[in-house]
Amino acid sequence: MPADRHHGYPRVARVNQILREIISEELVRWADEDSRLGILTVTGVETSPDLRQATVFFDSLPPAAAATLEEGRIALQAVVNEQTRLKRTPRLSFRADPAVAAGEAIERILRQHRD
Repeated sequence: MPADRHHGYPRVARVNQILREIISEELVRWADEDSRLGILTVTGVETSPDLRQATVFFDSLPPAAAATLEEGRIALQAVVNEQTRLKRTPRLSFRADPAVAAGEAIERILRQHRD
């Protein structure tokens, strides 16, 4: 079996899933203390092949929440570091999920055609 495979999943896909779970759980805790986060849903994580960068995607990302996440980025990376056995902790960045926006645009178009 190749070194980057485990139970049929590439390593990056496993890391993406683990990061999504850790970050989601931590943000639930943070949201209890900081109302600027509101209700954020992590829709996915995309990690670079070298595992140095990871983009965290959200269903929406209001400016106040984006600023809060950027302020807490290093603390969030520390949580990831504590809960994983990665050689390096990826540098996190935060984005609204373009797939969610595209889906909403398609829904609007479909609704306009139905009405």
